[in-house]
Amino acid sequence: MTYEQTLDFLYTQLPMYQRVGKKALKADLSNTIKLLDVLGNPHLKFKSVHIAGTNGKGTSAHALSSILQTAGYRTGLYTSPHLKNFTERIRLDGQEIPKEEVIAFTAKIKQAIADVNPSFFEITVAMAIDYFARQQVDIAIIETGLGGRLDSTNVIIPEVSLITNIGLDHMDLLGDTHAKIAFEKAGIIKHNVPVVVGESREDTRPVFDQKARMEEAPLVYAAPVEFDLDEKMPDYFKRNIPGIVEVCHQLAKKGFEIQQHHVREGIRHLAERSGLRGRFQILQESPLMIADVSHNVDGLEILFDQIERITKGKLHLVFGTVQDKELEPIFKLIPPNANIYWTQSSVPRSLAVNELTMEAEQHGRSGQPFPNVNEAITEAKKKALENDTILVTGSTFVLAEIDEL
Repeated sequence: MTYEQTLDFLYTQLPMYQRVGKKALKADLSNTIKLLDVLGNPHLKFKSVHIAGTNGKGTSAHALSSILQTAGYRTGLYTSPHLKNFTERIRLDGQEIPKEEVIAFTAKIKQAIADVNPSFFEITVAMAIDYFARQQVDIAIIETGLGGRLDSTNVIIPEVSLITNIGLDHMDLLGDTHAKIAFEKAGIIKHNVPVVVGESREDTRPVFDQKARMEEAPLVYAAPVEFDLDEKMPDYFKRNIPGIVEVCHQLAKKGFEIQQHHVREGIRHLAERSGLRGRFQILQESPLMIADVSHNVDGLEILFDQIERITKGKLHLVFGTVQDKELEPIFKLIPPNANIYWTQSSVPRSLAVNELTMEAEQHGRSGQPFPNVNEAITEAKKKALENDTILVTGSTFVLAEIDEL
């Protein structure tokens, strides 16, 4: 198969949560375990860091990848979903997995796919783990997809686990309280493996404490740290710094040579060394246009606060989302004087722009509907003055379709 045929096979024959929602999810790890068994259990052949959390896990994963590269380690990175290209999900020292590797891996396990009937995500996890083992990485940074306890990535035994924070997202799958969601995220805590909690709440600490005691896992709640960041670094990233720094400290205790200057330089060169995109990404300077993948209440609240602070003129908001979001709290967060351009992505899970527009109007948030993000951006650029700000956000899938990204 060609690369395009391979991707078509993965996308169309295998369920994919990002496209079709929760019916793509499996309720246990058995499929992943079966695939890895066929591959010779590559998850046992390299060291790793495992990351879960509602917000910040992807940014933290990219940051740790950049830091470890800066410290001289051959570093794997697995994140999801991708923005533009499937190969963004699997990286080695910041470089995307070659297309030839994707073709070869899919061909290698085609019979296993027929036997096991795994999900898209289960296959990509197996692909990443197999690639990292064959490339003999010094360490791999592995981000969970959803939750943690039953996430396909939860087959690894990491050097350190990181739980970034707990927010109310994917409540139909993970639970409707912070404590219930924390229980799912705490599922990545392994026996005798140190776990770092980047941010905690009064109602989630008991969950982490109990799970850590059960697993005899050293538990550290990350302490605040002084860290000078670029003013254009997103505010929500600053909240991830304590957890990132503490993970580096825990790795150093296990023999990794990570100095303070590696941490600072790794974070300073985060995007270029890890390939991070879509996090407060500046697409043009005048008028300022920013693309950001924030998509839930906790992330959007911090994002809108920062945007209001830096905007000298008017805010032009290009916004699209998916079907399984509770929108009323999000509508309340949108700055009251923003010009709003509602839009949608082309994936099946996307909330149709007409539905979004109608629901927004019911909550007093009127805006213009556009069938795709690029038409919305074009209109926003026509109306924006030099000191205005254009913000594109609400969904990873909306950002993925921006021509300029």
